[in-house]
Amino acid sequence: IPFDILTKPASLTDEEFDVIKSHVTYGKRLAEKIEDFDDIARIVCYHHERWDGKGYLQGLKGEEIPLESRIIAVVDAYQAMTSNRPFRKALSLKEAKRELLAGAGKQFDPQIVEILLNILKEKTPR
Repeated sequence: IPFDILTKPASLTDEEFDVIKSHVTYGKRLAEKIEDFDDIARIVCYHHERWDGKGYLQGLKGEEIPLESRIIAVVDAYQAMTSNRPFRKALSLKEAKRELLAGAGKQFDPQIVEILLNILKEKTPR
């Protein structure tokens, strides 16, 4: 993915977003080249599917999406939310938790969100 798209400090155009979406295909192809990585390739390919079916590349929904891909989707989103990006500052832990809850049942598997939030609760200093 071109660096200028990855670091763009403003909203992406539809064309730029199409380029971003291609990373799942590149990741899948790369994993397929490694012996015994067929399952990994499948997981990578589906990690941007959404619980409600509005994701990409295949438009899978709910439990049609491999469990491992659903886990990666939640963890990847959390990591993205809590990291500084060229177009915004990192969200606080509280804000990220709120965003995950808002996406539960829409973007994310609600059970995976609940599990991550419980893990974060255990790991967060009081």
